[in-house]
Order: sequence, then C-alpha cells, then structure tokens
Amino acid sequence: MIKIGCFLLTLLLSFPTLGQEYFPQKGHWEERDPESLGLNKVKLSEAVNFAIQEVSEADKNLKKAHYLSAFGREPFGYPIGPLKNRGPATGLVIYQGYIVATWGEPERVDHTFSVAKSLLSTTVGLALDKGLIESEHDLVYPYMAPIIPYQPHKLSVNKADHLEEEDSFELFDTEHNRKITWDHLLRQTSDWEGTLWGKPDWADRPDNDSKNWLDRERNEPGSSYKYNDTRVNVLALACMNLWRKPLPVVLKELVMDPIGASPTWRWTGYENSFVVIDGQIMQAVSGGTHWGGGMMLNAYDQARFGYLTLKNGRWMDKQIISEDWIHKSRTPTPVQPTYGFMNFMLNTDRQEIPAAPESAFFHLGAGVNMVYVDQENDLVIVTRWIKNESKGELVKRVLESLPEN
Repeated sequence: MIKIGCFLLTLLLSFPTLGQEYFPQKGHWEERDPESLGLNKVKLSEAVNFAIQEVSEADKNLKKAHYLSAFGREPFGYPIGPLKNRGPATGLVIYQGYIVATWGEPERVDHTFSVAKSLLSTTVGLALDKGLIESEHDLVYPYMAPIIPYQPHKLSVNKADHLEEEDSFELFDTEHNRKITWDHLLRQTSDWEGTLWGKPDWADRPDNDSKNWLDRERNEPGSSYKYNDTRVNVLALACMNLWRKPLPVVLKELVMDPIGASPTWRWTGYENSFVVIDGQIMQAVSGGTHWGGGMMLNAYDQARFGYLTLKNGRWMDKQIISEDWIHKSRTPTPVQPTYGFMNFMLNTDRQEIPAAPESAFFHLGAGVNMVYVDQENDLVIVTRWIKNESKGELVKRVLESLPEN
C-alpha cells in the first residue's frame, strides 16, 4: 500500500498542476493531443500537411544550392565555412508549452541560417547584462583592442618581404566606422565599411550597378538599413573581443545549457576566421550561413530558444536574458520598422504575417527557417525548409486551429 501511494505521488509530481507553467526538461518535451488543449485536430493536421507540401525546391545539397542562388553569383561569393546537406520539411507546433504537432525530422541537426543572428544578438545582450557594455548606444570602437589574426602559414615566409604589412588590424579605425554604436550593428544600420574574412562589405547583396561598388556613398550610421552579413560578422568578432572567449562557449554556458538544449548543436565560423586573444586561438563565428558555417541545431533546440523569447527571457524561475533586452530586441528600427535587433523580425502593422497579431515576432533565416513566437496565443511554431512565400500561410492555418476566444 505504501509503495502504491509513493508511486501515485511521484506520478502526480511529474505533471504540472492546473495553471502552472510548463517548461520542458532536458531531453524530453511533453507532447499533448491537440484536442485535449481545445485545438481543432483536423485543421492542425491540414496545416502540417501544407508545410510538408510547400517544402523548398532548392537542392538539398547546400553547396549546390548556394552556387545556384544569387549568393553564389556575388563577388567573392564562394563559401568559406562548412555546409552540410539538409533534411526534409520539418517542424513543431508548441501550444501552451506542449508539443501538439511534429513533422519531418525534428531531431536532425541542420543549418538554421540567419536564425543564428538572434543567438548572436543574445550574446550582445548578455554582455550588457554582465556589465561588459554600459549601453547599446555606446560607440563600439572604445571597446575594441587590435585584432590579431591566427595565420600559421606566415611562419614559413621571409619576414623581410612583409616588412610593411601590419600584424594586426582594427575593426573601427576609419572616420566613418568610429561613429558606429552597438545599436547600429544590431539593427543593421551601421553601414560599416571594410573587408572581413575576405568578404568586402560592398560584395554582399551588391548594388545592381557595379560602378557603385568600390566608391559607394557612405550613409550616416543609423540613417539607412541594409541586410549585410559582413557587418553581422563584424558584430560577432567585436562581441567575442568583449567576452575574450568564443561565443559558442558563452551561449552554451549562459543560454543553451540552462534551457536544456541538446548536446548536438554547433556554431561555427570560417576556415580563415581564427584570431588570438589572451594567447588562445579562437574562431570568430558567423551570424548566418551566407558563406557557410553558422549555427547547426535541431528543431527542438530552435523551439527551446523560441520558447525562451516567448517567456521574455525567463526559463522556469531563472531570468536567462533580461526582460529589458527582449523588449529592446522587439523595438522597431526607425528606418526599417519590421526589424528589431537581429534577427527579431517584427509584425509591425501586420505587414509580414497579416493573419498574426501585431505583437507576434519571428526569428528568420534562409531555407526558410522560421521560429514564430506569439505571446498573445501562447504559441511557438518552428518550420524548416518551407518556401518563403508559404510561411505566412502556415501561421494562418495553425492560428485557425486554435480554440476560439
């Protein structure tokens, strides 16, 4: 009798009590029948089938997909980071904290492309939370030390032939770049000028007229928006210089481990993005997969990060990211109101996803990879390898399956 009582007590404790928030434990995310939470199971199933049918038509070999895309035809457009073949259309629907639908291969580790930018901006927010930055409106250059690239091939060269070459470089040593703040970099309004890891700023999504490439007009930082991965990589290198350790180490310790992420995710940089800090060789990561590299993780880990942002940076009783930083991340950029801090995409005036609440936001990457976050409906949707033009329709169909208020 005592054993039965203990068993029942253990069983009861394993389920959240009525009204209590649910947070998934490491290695397990509870699934619920949609109807038990009031969802229309048929409509939800139709939404899932739609996501599967609208799978991206790009080659699953991401190297081929790159060279067949506009990215591969850009100046200096060749990949310099690893690319792995992708899986099928995949996704999760999480309602009130519980998984109510899955499709594809959610345990498969795949590139997440620019969803990595949201993880990068998070490491900047953590630096602010830790006091490594006083304000995101501070100029960046006073925080920066000289960058010492790791170049072992130079050990065998005749140093006399390279007497005029610098052994280090500065990220913000021009008159224009000294005006750039952390906020400008986070919002992609910096117009940073220069070349990093062999990729000039002008070569990423270049102007249609090549005459403007080398002598383009410089815009005052904050006055114009341009999605540009060279500048994203500048932020990643600048942030690593703050922490004085690789950003994947920072992210693992302060975010991914506390939210119970799997041990399978990896965040990489490029074959030439190694530097020396405090006598240690470190790889600067990329904020996407424009030229390979970036964040590789499974759909469950994407969902955990999305759920963390749904909860305003809190996981159970611990504030992982400050609520203030999440609020700032969701503040519209004046010159691009649908963009917050990278890569918090906003539904300002319901422009991006008309069927969704204006308060909804999503972490977005090519592929398409999307982590949709909807606090009004207590909803997270992860969708991978769906056509870009179909992501909004998928959200609409999932919303139609929810209980009527």
